[in-house]
Amino acid sequence: MSQKGENVMVSNMKLEKMLCMKGGKDQTSYANNSQAQAQHAKSMLHLLKEALDKVQLGPPNMPFVVVDLGCSSGSNTIYIVDVIVNHVAKRYEASGFEPPEFSAFFSDLPSNDFNTLFQLLPNYYPYGGEGGGSMEECLAADKHRSYFAAGVPGSFYRRLFPARSIDIPESILDKRSKAYNKGRIFIHGANKMVANSYKKQFQTDLAGFLKARAIEMKGGGSMFLVCLGRTSMDPTDQGGAGLLFGTHFQDAWNDLVHEGLITSEKRDSFNIPVYAPGLQDFKEVVEANGSFNINKLELFRGGSPLVVSHPDDPTEVGRAFANSCRSVCGVLVDAHIGDRLSAELFQRAENRATSHANELLDQLQFFHIVASLSFA
Repeated sequence: MSQKGENVMVSNMKLEKMLCMKGGKDQTSYANNSQAQAQHAKSMLHLLKEALDKVQLGPPNMPFVVVDLGCSSGSNTIYIVDVIVNHVAKRYEASGFEPPEFSAFFSDLPSNDFNTLFQLLPNYYPYGGEGGGSMEECLAADKHRSYFAAGVPGSFYRRLFPARSIDIPESILDKRSKAYNKGRIFIHGANKMVANSYKKQFQTDLAGFLKARAIEMKGGGSMFLVCLGRTSMDPTDQGGAGLLFGTHFQDAWNDLVHEGLITSEKRDSFNIPVYAPGLQDFKEVVEANGSFNINKLELFRGGSPLVVSHPDDPTEVGRAFANSCRSVCGVLVDAHIGDRLSAELFQRAENRATSHANELLDQLQFFHIVASLSFA
């Protein structure tokens, strides 16, 4: 999705090199603002394990390959890979085999903070084999990992890996277009033409994703996919994502326009590249691709992205709201309006959220589409 500013145009390829969760370890980083994502992931572990039980196990002398597509830079991805490796190893041992060697590829866009991620990786301690221990010894080892690890930069909408190598794994900016998203930075509450543009982009991207994975995955391989979802049939009602990006954050942009700090055109040329699909949106693309069987497809209530120690403290809630927005789209905002105005924007978002703390705690809930797909 291209973004056109007054004197700047961000192409799709440049967006890929720029877009990322906020790196580092400071208070606005993704690593320190992804506790809610960790809680949501843990609540889905039973669904993940169900999907893992359907994965066809290969010969134990062949490496088992796991991929996290969209790993970001915090510890959540390491936790999930550990769950996958441990669960699959138990399946091998239950079948009377020594677990194979495991490889895990952590993949995200080139601008992702892989350095922070790699610093979080514990030392290697393999299962069985030469120099390795039993699964119990591995689990008892302090801060270990039982897999080889590597980073793979690139967009998961295109090929990232060799064929059969993996077991698991712009119209809104055109003023002449009826889908021009005037006065808004997000799809929430926009007109149907804008919504259709977002939906079309989502389905195009998902189709490209499935096409690439169909080439890369081994026979019997499986995918466990989690993405934002919505309960409403109306695509302009984006649920939790709409409340996060389409209300107080939207109003903060309007504040900058009304105060003369940016032009309305500058605001209108920025759009959050997020779309929460419905189950039917997702299902249509998978069925049209034809390479994967749908084992499970459901909408799962994940909870609030706001994790606070003192929910009765409006200031803490406002800060958590602003940090959640910033950890996701702060890099794009910085590039669009500069660091100084970006700081002004997020401060205004924090102030507005502080004034609506109780409402946000009550209403800001994310739903996720959870899909278990097997390679046909």
